[in-house]
Amino acid sequence: MTHTANDPLLEEITGPTPGQLLRKRVFGHQGLLIGVIVVAILTLIAILAPLLAPHDPYAQDLMARMKPPVFLGGTWEHPLGTDHLGRDYLSRLIYGARVSLLIGVVAATISGLIGTAMGVAAGYFGGRVDAVVTFLINVRLAMPVVLVALAVVAILGGSLTVVICVLGLLLWDRFAVVMRASTLQVRQREYVAAAQAIGASTPRILLTEIMPNIANNLIVVVTLEMAHAILLEAALSFLGLGVQPPTPSWGLMVSEGKNMMLFEPWLVLIPGAVLFVLVLAINLMGDGLRDVTAPENRS
Repeated sequence: MTHTANDPLLEEITGPTPGQLLRKRVFGHQGLLIGVIVVAILTLIAILAPLLAPHDPYAQDLMARMKPPVFLGGTWEHPLGTDHLGRDYLSRLIYGARVSLLIGVVAATISGLIGTAMGVAAGYFGGRVDAVVTFLINVRLAMPVVLVALAVVAILGGSLTVVICVLGLLLWDRFAVVMRASTLQVRQREYVAAAQAIGASTPRILLTEIMPNIANNLIVVVTLEMAHAILLEAALSFLGLGVQPPTPSWGLMVSEGKNMMLFEPWLVLIPGAVLFVLVLAINLMGDGLRDVTAPENRS
């Protein structure tokens, strides 16, 4: 008589497999599920923006300016109303998701590559490499991100490309700090010593022994920096130094609506609420992934 991997009797004897435990933790973590669902929905909306947007987000109609949303007495022709130039607010909100997600993903990727390489090198090699990386981290931490970003963008001019590059080159410090600390812990483990004893090359040890065991910490930092980059872009756009009009950006939409906030508060509340939901969902997703992949939770 043979037993398959999913046989209840075999599971009762040997216990659940690591894959079964992981699935149980994933589907039992409400924060992770909520974060993944919300981020997935917003990503899908951004990808399908040309199909979902009811109007051209750049089209102006001064005869239809400042129409209220449908829940405040407006019409379904413009479900979320129109702005001061008569542009459909829902369409601009949908296209704005593209800008926020693009900046979050690309900026976090650039900063992640820089910071992870520096942190892993410092933690694994130590000595002078560690001293140089620690000095660079201290220099970066002494530089206020917002002020530096404002200065650079003011000099080079605001654009989507400039904002992405500036944020990507400024947000690597947290990656470096966390990856350095994680690598310092992992390099003392027996499996790393065993790999060194059998003559494995340094790149092989880093890729097969170090990186898989610090990936859970990397995931958390990636999500945190994605949310950080999205908020910084919104702040720069709000100040007029980020994404430039007429490109749809949630921060720019808040900035354009601030002058009418006392009379038409929905101009600020709608993009602000969507920005809040996206950042919260990304943080929930990151925390959830950290919980379900943490080594201390593995069996």
